[in-house]
Amino acid sequence: MSSHNFATLRYTALRIGLFVASFAVVWVLAYFHVIPLAIGASNTVWMLLLAIVISAPLSFVLLRKQRDAMSEQIVAKVDRQRDRLMANAGQEDGLK
Repeated sequence: MSSHNFATLRYTALRIGLFVASFAVVWVLAYFHVIPLAIGASNTVWMLLLAIVISAPLSFVLLRKQRDAMSEQIVAKVDRQRDRLMANAGQEDGLK
């Protein structure tokens, strides 16, 4: 199997890993009071939101190659489905 077969899975796993790493960094910074803690139980929500804000632009820059491979994989699947639908429509038109 080619490496492009699992491009979507690879991109998703790397994106989740980058989010987890960002959350770990935010948690450590909050633990050592480098960044302010939120009030009460909202601390976890604050750290999750901050990790999302940090990991999104990082994934845009760092995972460009994986995102392009995933895009190529999706486009190929959509093209195959479109060709299959067109072939089926052509067969139905031939029966009339």
